[in-house]
Amino acid sequence: MKILLTGSTGFIGQRLAKRIVERGDTLTALVRRTSKRGALESLGVRFAMGDLLTGEGLTEAVKDVDCVLHLAGVTKSRDEAGYFQGNAEGTRRLVKAMAELPTPPRLVYCSSLAAAGPSVPGRPRREEETPAPVSLYGRSKLGGEQAVREFADRVPSVIVRPPIVYGPGDQEFLPSMLPMARLGVMLKSGFGPKLYSLIHVDDLCTALLAATERGQTMRAGDATAGVYMVSDGTEHRWEDFCQALAQAMGRAKPTVVSVPETVSYVVGLGSELAARVRGTIPILNRDKVREMACPAWTCSMERAAKELGFTPAIPLAQGLVSALGSEARASGR
Repeated sequence: MKILLTGSTGFIGQRLAKRIVERGDTLTALVRRTSKRGALESLGVRFAMGDLLTGEGLTEAVKDVDCVLHLAGVTKSRDEAGYFQGNAEGTRRLVKAMAELPTPPRLVYCSSLAAAGPSVPGRPRREEETPAPVSLYGRSKLGGEQAVREFADRVPSVIVRPPIVYGPGDQEFLPSMLPMARLGVMLKSGFGPKLYSLIHVDDLCTALLAATERGQTMRAGDATAGVYMVSDGTEHRWEDFCQALAQAMGRAKPTVVSVPETVSYVVGLGSELAARVRGTIPILNRDKVREMACPAWTCSMERAAKELGFTPAIPLAQGLVSALGSEARASGR
């Protein structure tokens, strides 16, 4: 299969690129001229120059491929415009270029559970439920889904919505947790139970590749066809995740301290202000706090199991060990 991959230099993209090459498929990575390509070059990946923000090079990049795996997007931004430009408009430019081909390739869009919105404790979110995102990020990813749907009559399309993704190469989620785990004190926003679905990056790659081959595509008259939730199949309490992380680091069970959500909001605001001074974009911001305030972010993987044949292979304890690496576990660094 000839595959075009966007977001190939990111956390998930680099892992997925390796899997695609190992399968024997022909992989072309969509990159900008400034992209760091060292890891991809070592895999023998081909490159296509293109920019989702301007549309430059997209028409040429999507030619002569069987499938486009679209991972590129914005996970943190200073404002709403940044999220929507990267996630909604960038996706629209890509799919429009595909739709203009005589025979468009298949599209697999890696969206997010954030686009669907939080769940009710004890009732994991399902694909047929009406999306209700609570954050700018979630609304922008839903905007990307709507862009895909706009061209679905011409471009055979599949949407995959993962929850929290972790694993080797993670630069955001786990690194933000490690300082607390080292101290033995893990914070929780709010006082009630917090439930989460998670997925190891390698299991997500398996699901995305299954979607390229077996996923039912979106169709008119069915608002949820071609949309798949994936996870490791377990609803994790925040306390259980914290304990599993500490164990993977060789640390004692941490103390979980609940913090009022108003305090979390103030911390998110402070993080944004400090980042502006440094000229950076923080991982923790008010948009993320809106998501943290929800009691549950869980999803059912029943449809993915039935239609994609997807079965997660990596439980949380094993996945955390692989993510941290032997050196980190031994030293607790």
